[in-house]
Amino acid sequence: MKVLVTGASGLLGRAVATEIARAGHSVRTFQRRPSGLAGVVDGVEDALGSVTDAAVVASALAGMDAIVHLAAKVSLAGEPAEFDAVNVGATRTLLAAAKTAGVGRFVFVSSPSVAHSGSSIVGDAALPADPERARGDYARTKAKAELLALAADSDELHVVVVRPHLVWGPGDTQLVERIVDRARAGRLPLLGHGAALIDSIYVDNAASGITAALHRVDAVHGNSYVLTNGEPRPVAELLAGMCTAAGVRTPAWRVPAALARAAGSLIEIVWSIKPGVDEPPMTRFLAEQLSTAHWFDQRRTREDLQWTPAVSLDEGFRRLAISYGTVAP
Repeated sequence: MKVLVTGASGLLGRAVATEIARAGHSVRTFQRRPSGLAGVVDGVEDALGSVTDAAVVASALAGMDAIVHLAAKVSLAGEPAEFDAVNVGATRTLLAAAKTAGVGRFVFVSSPSVAHSGSSIVGDAALPADPERARGDYARTKAKAELLALAADSDELHVVVVRPHLVWGPGDTQLVERIVDRARAGRLPLLGHGAALIDSIYVDNAASGITAALHRVDAVHGNSYVLTNGEPRPVAELLAGMCTAAGVRTPAWRVPAALARAAGSLIEIVWSIKPGVDEPPMTRFLAEQLSTAHWFDQRRTREDLQWTPAVSLDEGFRRLAISYGTVAP
């Protein structure tokens, strides 16, 4: 197949484009800056532009058989209109362009946060996206975009949704780097007892799962699937694994979960009035994510996608440590 991969300048997007190319397909990446893969990974070329520009999207889609759409605005804070433009508007533009171009397969990369309303998730499958109850602008707009994608599923355009949960690995600036930086500065507490069980997924597994969805879309279209390693760990253990791999002290001080949620709500209000230069130190959504269980039943995902993760969490931590130079290869 000829596959367009949007958002390939990020950790997961690069891994997905590489995985699809290594599976024997031709890949065109599409994002605002070079992916770093063209000329390095056989079968990959870059097309540059914004997913919000309909004319550029149509050009990038020319001759493609399938789309894997990862591009999104991912942040704990920001202008709501920007989230809507990038996450919802661009998805609508890509779906319309795909139909016009005769593209047959569309893999929409979403997030389990689209169905998370703040309470614990214990062994659920992929519950329906719910933008009205989703926490924060990222989750809200991803939920809207997911519903748009599924509504476009048809005999001509087969759409499947995959929701990788807490993707991490070497080179990760969204999760690992922020955890390590805060731990190094002594600003990473445990919320509550740190015992809430949380699922995550190593980046190579997320890439192989998304590629499996691309291969299986004709059989499973119209459905949503959560992707995880299937190894839920207490949040304290997960944070400790990342900190140890980076050679920094693990978090030892605690903040009551209710206090963190209240502080997160207050910080959100302050941030909306006077934004900082980086992500807010806490939001209610982040406090909920760090203090409530969220792990998922993977049986349907693995059966329908005919996929199993190849890299265990412990092996992932070892690879992360190699990347930081704290253990020998």
